[in-house]
Amino acid sequence: MAADPLTPVVSDRICKHMNDDHAEAVLAYARHYGGIEAASAARMVAVTAEAMELEVDGQPVAVAFDHPLSDSEDAHRTLVAMLRSLPQ
Repeated sequence: MAADPLTPVVSDRICKHMNDDHAEAVLAYARHYGGIEAASAARMVAVTAEAMELEVDGQPVAVAFDHPLSDSEDAHRTLVAMLRSLPQ
């Protein structure tokens, strides 16, 4: 299956999937990469080539990626790698 460019529609699809199926991962991104250790709620609101945009306890937080994302497959690989690299 071909990867999709990171359009707003693709961003919305990624965010819906992450918020519906991986809410704990989104909260972990906010706590670790967003630097908000006491975060109690987080939602992914957008994914761009440069960053994931989160809403953490009602406040916007941008978490930059370590490289510009090229497409939806790159976004998937990067989000999984970020989750796997979190301290246990």
